[in-house]
Amino acid sequence: MTGFIEGVQRSQTSLFPDQLDDWIGGDDLVRVVDLFVDELDLSGLGFNRAMAARTGRPGYHPATLLKLFIYGYLNRIPSSRRLEREAGRNVEVMWLTGRLVPDHKTIAEFRRTNGDAIRKTCAQFVKLCRRIGVLKGDCVAIDGSKFKAVNNRDRNFTKGKIASRLAHLEADVERYIDEMVRIDRQEEGEVRSERVRHLGRRYGRIRQEIDRLKEMDKALADAPDGKISLTDPDARAMATSARHSGMVGYNVQSAVDTETHLIVAHEVTNKGFDRDQLSPMAITAKKALDRDKLHAIADKGYFSGNEILACQEAGITTTVPRPATSGNAAKGMYVKADFTYDAERDVYICPAGEELTYRSTREERGVQIRRYWVNGCQTCPMQSRCTTGTERRITRWEHEDLVDAAIQRLGRDPDPMTLRRCTVEHPFGTIKAWMGHTHFLTRRLKNVRSEMALQVLAYNIKRMVALIGIQRLMQAIQV
Repeated sequence: MTGFIEGVQRSQTSLFPDQLDDWIGGDDLVRVVDLFVDELDLSGLGFNRAMAARTGRPGYHPATLLKLFIYGYLNRIPSSRRLEREAGRNVEVMWLTGRLVPDHKTIAEFRRTNGDAIRKTCAQFVKLCRRIGVLKGDCVAIDGSKFKAVNNRDRNFTKGKIASRLAHLEADVERYIDEMVRIDRQEEGEVRSERVRHLGRRYGRIRQEIDRLKEMDKALADAPDGKISLTDPDARAMATSARHSGMVGYNVQSAVDTETHLIVAHEVTNKGFDRDQLSPMAITAKKALDRDKLHAIADKGYFSGNEILACQEAGITTTVPRPATSGNAAKGMYVKADFTYDAERDVYICPAGEELTYRSTREERGVQIRRYWVNGCQTCPMQSRCTTGTERRITRWEHEDLVDAAIQRLGRDPDPMTLRRCTVEHPFGTIKAWMGHTHFLTRRLKNVRSEMALQVLAYNIKRMVALIGIQRLMQAIQV
């Protein structure tokens, strides 16, 4: 008697061997993956070789490889090499694939060649959530987050980075030349020869680096956006929220349902700003939710008159704060927000009670801007806090009533910006925690989009399990 619970002897045989199915519980998440993929129309989604070929060597069914990938992203195993190892030792994966062990090249090639179909599969799960009645809200929060690419910062080039690097290298060249002249004059013997040879070698390496950077500078002239990344050509240098920092990566956009926190739409871009992404994301979310009208909330980085108007024309109400572009408020001076607009009379009323009347309209950056001003500011006692000119002028976008309505919504309770932060930042944090302190595994934008689609699909599956449970989800899939 040892006093401990003892395991089975490794050499012990069993008269009736266990079935794989006996090792998988009825409420195991792997059963959701198996059932979901089996219910998909893989041929309709566009997966390669969904129909068996009459001739040639048989290949793996796309359902097998898709199940393998979904399982991998659900369990933080995105690497094709790691998935190959799991297929040979993980009981859940053995059950899922029927004890097939595809090699890592086959696994990676499946993800590379079926990108569009994988993204459609992610959309199919959102459609399933809507069909079973979980997604029924009319409000989404939109945000973007930067994700690292394979590309290192030292292998990303712009005109400014090359100019700065060349300036430092040219200074090093001058320093080495001066040092060699000094050694030649002041030192003698073997020590002098060795130091000169050492400096000569370093000088040669610097000259090679200067020549390489100059060639890169010439290549930048042909780059469409003036940027080159050597490891991942589609990755771009992007600023992050941390001060004086940045990364080479991609900008991932998402629209999250404020009620369930499910990601209803997402996209990956290599643009470092969010300003042009409001209407594309909101319209995609509206289609995914199949609603006639939608309310979209975003932060000030998405503020754009044209984007707000495009959303309005698509039946989408947007709440986006206007960014502060003037520093006058910090100086104690009046800003545009201190002027009241009278829509019926089409005038602005200044803090002193004077009316700024409409004067003219002109086009600026593709939008119509109306201009208002008042004469007599020189005799106003508040002029020093209002303007340094002879009259105070106010501009108004022709559709600024949409912005005014958004400002009114921002003042309501609950605060839309608080709702946005509590909704859209959680999925990004969860996915980044799953990825760890690493980067996308694939290169090029189309492949990164496939990888992100698998991350989003894994997040949504786990979120649905948290909302309704595994058994209800499986029953809904089979309906």
